[in-house]
This record gives sequence, structure tokens and C-alpha cells, in this order.
Amino acid sequence: MIASLGGGVLAAVRVGLPLTICLVGLALSLFGTDDAVVGAGVALAGVGLLVALVNVLMQLGIQSERDREREERAREYFDRHGRWPGKGPDAGTG
Repeated sequence: MIASLGGGVLAAVRVGLPLTICLVGLALSLFGTDDAVVGAGVALAGVGLLVALVNVLMQLGIQSERDREREERAREYFDRHGRWPGKGPDAGTG
């Protein structure tokens, strides 16, 4: 599902959504007329920051998974050929 989303839609969700939530929360905090509205604004700003943090953590997890997969492919190559990919006489590194 996520892979089928366009780059613009994905960027809008990753950046635009938390930014919009934070801006609405900031506006409510600054221009709220009573304590409940100001409190809701502060809460919304916090939620926007949490959404941004979750996005960052998800991206770190995805990158870590890619690194593990790349390492696993290198280990399989080593098991078949007895050397790491990109190393040895064929690669010119000795």
C-alpha cells in the first residue's frame, strides 16, 4: 500500500501532516480566547511533534532492515564464493 503511493503524497503525509497539526496547535495556543482552547492547542502541537517523531523512527527502522538484508546478501555471496562481494582479484582490490 505505502509503496504504491506517489512521492508527493508520501511527502505530504510525512512532512505536511505533522507540520499542519503543529501549526494549528500553535495558532490555537496563540489566539485561543479561553484556557480550554489554549490547552487544546498545546496538546495538538505535542501530537504533531509525536507524529513527526514516529515518522523518523519508522524511517530508521526501514533503513535498518535494508542494511540487514544487504548484509545477508553479502554473507550468502561469501558462502558461495569464499570472499566478500567487491573484494578479491576480480575487484582489483587484492
